[in-house]
Amino acid sequence: MTVSLEQLRRCHIAVDLGAARTRVYVKGQGIVVDEPSVAAVNTRTGGLIAVGAFAQQMTGRTPGYIRVVRPVSGGTVVDVDMAQRMLRHLLGDKLRRALRRKPRLRAAACTPHESDPLARRATVETLVGLGARRVELVDTLIAAAVGCGLPVERPEATMIMACGAATTQIAVLSLGAIVTAQRLPVGGDAIDHAIVAHLRHRHDLLLPAQSVRPLQLAIDAADPHTGTTEIHGRDAATGLARSVTVDTAALREAISAPFTTILDGLSRVLRSCPPDLVADLAEGGLTTVGGSALLPGLDRMLKEATGMPIRIAENPGMCAVQGLGAMLEGNVSPMTLSPLAAR
Repeated sequence: MTVSLEQLRRCHIAVDLGAARTRVYVKGQGIVVDEPSVAAVNTRTGGLIAVGAFAQQMTGRTPGYIRVVRPVSGGTVVDVDMAQRMLRHLLGDKLRRALRRKPRLRAAACTPHESDPLARRATVETLVGLGARRVELVDTLIAAAVGCGLPVERPEATMIMACGAATTQIAVLSLGAIVTAQRLPVGGDAIDHAIVAHLRHRHDLLLPAQSVRPLQLAIDAADPHTGTTEIHGRDAATGLARSVTVDTAALREAISAPFTTILDGLSRVLRSCPPDLVADLAEGGLTTVGGSALLPGLDRMLKEATGMPIRIAENPGMCAVQGLGAMLEGNVSPMTLSPLAAR
């Protein structure tokens, strides 16, 4: 952690800007915002029409003059102005006025592991535009590990996998710092896209985005060898509604590529980890956090590939912001290392 806990205790607000959801924690109040990172814009006037859950419902259902945008991708702000406007509306006038009354408003934010300086600067500019005088950046992996209750401050290995919509981050932590880590450009969205692409190429069927997650549950529940499921979508050639019966084994084959990328990254982390820490992981196992940690079959796949115990954190999507909140409230105490007295 590059920022000290003392600096974080002085912060008033913590923000987790994720590709899928934006969460805001206010000191003394708890989590006040938990909404999708989506905004709908009128392209004729430039005005903001909707943000959050309502804007997400508009995806794929808007007329030509309304554009649905996502100002955050892979935990990185790609449109600072739109991210500021989205946050202002999500916070609301009452809360923003209360924050402005702070004499020197300080904010904390999560950043992906090894994010480049431009990405960190975009996050800082987003919060400065909301009135923050100082912004502290915390690695998402450390914040999530604190939020799910892992003993990161002890001299033993803890392993965490943050499964986001656009990225997957894997790390081994010890003594409050990251020993080794990998950031992969694969997340829950890649698995969704693999399913959609398979149906498009094999069955000429266009699947609505809202149908992908229920389909994943059907794949997980079906028998691996004989299971089939019926899918409703739109015919790619005629544009008419059509239903097809799909072999779930073929769908599992289609999503194997994103899963294989995640397993390769996990193997690289374990290979670069010191042997003593790997021995700790055999007992402590791997904890998965993030919204995509609940993907059907992910925990089973990880257990079969590694042989380690796999634990899905309670309410995995909230771990990062809860970890930031614990640091703001002063509920995290680092282990004190006293220097040996000179003889």
